[in-house]
Amino acid sequence: MGGERVERRLAAILAADVAGYSRLMGQDEAGTLQRLKALRGELVDPKIAEHKGRIVKTTGDGLLIEFPSVVEAVACAVAVQRDIAEQNASVPAAERLVFRVGINLGDVIIDGEDIHGDGVNIAARLEGLAEPGGICVSAVVYDQVRGRVDCPFEDLGEQTLKNISRPLRIYRVVRNSAARATGDVATKAAVHNNELPLPNKPSIAVLPFQNMSGDPEQEYFVDGMVEEIITALSRIRWLFVIARDSSFTYKGQSIDVKQVGRELGVRYVLEGSVRKSGERVRITAQLIDAETGAHLWAERYDQTLEDVFAVQEEVTRSIVAAVAPEVELAEIAHAGRFTANNAVAQLTWRAQGLFYEALQKGQPPLMTEAIGTAQRAIAIDAGWLAAYSVLGWAYSMCHLFRWRPEPEKALNAAWSAAERMLEIDALDDRTLGLSGFVRVRRGEQERAIADLRRAIEINPNSANALCLLAFAEAAVGLRQEAKEHGSLALRLSPRDFWITGNAQLALAMASYSAREYAEAVRWAELAMQSAPTGPIRRAVMIACLGRSGDQKRAAQERAVLDSFAPDFIRSLFRGENQVFARTDDMEHLLTGLKLAMSEPG
Repeated sequence: MGGERVERRLAAILAADVAGYSRLMGQDEAGTLQRLKALRGELVDPKIAEHKGRIVKTTGDGLLIEFPSVVEAVACAVAVQRDIAEQNASVPAAERLVFRVGINLGDVIIDGEDIHGDGVNIAARLEGLAEPGGICVSAVVYDQVRGRVDCPFEDLGEQTLKNISRPLRIYRVVRNSAARATGDVATKAAVHNNELPLPNKPSIAVLPFQNMSGDPEQEYFVDGMVEEIITALSRIRWLFVIARDSSFTYKGQSIDVKQVGRELGVRYVLEGSVRKSGERVRITAQLIDAETGAHLWAERYDQTLEDVFAVQEEVTRSIVAAVAPEVELAEIAHAGRFTANNAVAQLTWRAQGLFYEALQKGQPPLMTEAIGTAQRAIAIDAGWLAAYSVLGWAYSMCHLFRWRPEPEKALNAAWSAAERMLEIDALDDRTLGLSGFVRVRRGEQERAIADLRRAIEINPNSANALCLLAFAEAAVGLRQEAKEHGSLALRLSPRDFWITGNAQLALAMASYSAREYAEAVRWAELAMQSAPTGPIRRAVMIACLGRSGDQKRAAQERAVLDSFAPDFIRSLFRGENQVFARTDDMEHLLTGLKLAMSEPG
């Protein structure tokens, strides 16, 4: 009570440093110092003074600056980054000085000329999140400057910052926005020449859909649906989605998709139109590769406008469920274009492609290559969630198919990958999808179902989580639930072989355990068409054929199964591989297999 009173004040804090400064110093220490001194003297410091900023301290390549106004802080950062980009256009790439900037508005502790406290710490953490040439701001900054500075922002969602007790919502200033706002052709070219790599995540912008009805009242419906699509896509944590405020700067404009991709820093653009006639509405949507201009996917939806919100929800869910796998397939194709700047992402997508190829062809060497490629990605970045996802699924399939000399070790490796994902991001639906599947394989059915239900709570449009939940429910005897979730997964994603095959498998398992053999055969046939090398679906088919007395067809299916998973049937009889958790259901499957074969193994 009697201690010295701490002086505080509210301040706008800007933290900045030079990206890759250690590398630049290692290449040319004297030259780097000279260029940095010149850049500050000619450009940076005058801009700070112009916007009434005070340099609190410098730390080599770093700056801590206090502004009396958060609007001045953001305007200064935008101007500096724009001018540096222009200047760098004529500088060799290896010699460019590029700043990263973080801005926060918060309470600071006054210590003479210095300032301390969480307000300063958050600004420093935001600077660490920014891309080279980029600006990240806290939500409180965004709220204060929104509509008061001429640049669009992108919502990066809540982020956990080191040594900050609570997650914070972060926004970034969209790259190249200053060039677009001024309309200066020379500036646009300069910024474009200094373009930075795309985000390591697959990135997409949803543009405002065109209202083709000529009815101004429909603008509310059209814009509302686009906002729903953006929100739903933003729930997919592996996807980098441009925020609504940035996408809607293109409303009413004639746009070049390639230019939009460059200006927003995204690889994919979703656009569409809405046409109303009476009480019916036709909605079209198309996904475009912004780099090439190629159309990747298109669909048309015809609806009756009895309930506007129901129509928005249904169409949004269908579009999101279709777009996600299309982006995934496109990323796998892009992975062949390997560059050092995004090596981790490229390796991960390459591993994903090898994983799918191994499943479709039934070739263990390809799965081994997928594992090795994912491990290479992890060696570069031990926190890269997507690489652990591929690794975990690859090991899971090795256990299921019995593709390794010691399959149980493969299951343990799959669980290790899932545990690491839970440490990195326990709320990502990919994390919960893998952990749920591996728990099923480990006999932890209740926890598996809990994980998968949580995945759907996080991302209700995840057809992958739905089909995995259906599989887990079929395994534990929740037949009706398995049928409902499997059917919904098929409705949401009717063209993705992984999702359709697993959903059809779940329906086949639920039907077989319910003694509905004709239905089981129908779904097993479809599942085998989706993925001919799936061992469980073929085993269910063989058991159905055994019960119907079709020994010849059963022998043919057994020969196909043995061609890619020769130990699978025997592992079922040895109790090493479990399709159903309930003893009665498993015995029911084994009896069908015995009827199909003269000898069980």
